[in-house]
Amino acid sequence: MAKSKLRDLPDLSALARAETTLKLKVTPKAARDRVIVEEDQIRVFVTAPPDKGKANHAVQTILAKCLRVPPSTLTLKQGQTARNKVFVYEP
Repeated sequence: MAKSKLRDLPDLSALARAETTLKLKVTPKAARDRVIVEEDQIRVFVTAPPDKGKANHAVQTILAKCLRVPPSTLTLKQGQTARNKVFVYEP
């Protein structure tokens, strides 16, 4: 994702605290990659298909960009094959 696209993503860096749990609702095979914050829900749309972890990897990458952290600091704890996922930030 280009730097210009980073401006289109919400700044979730305030959530990047040790052991923070992030609950997401994911839509794979979307028209474009984007993140929407609605009340207490983070919705992530990725163009990647839900095939062999491709969508999970795409979600991890885009979420890391929103949090302004390296993708390796985010661990998928729950929802490997579900639309509702739980990531944990572990710096």
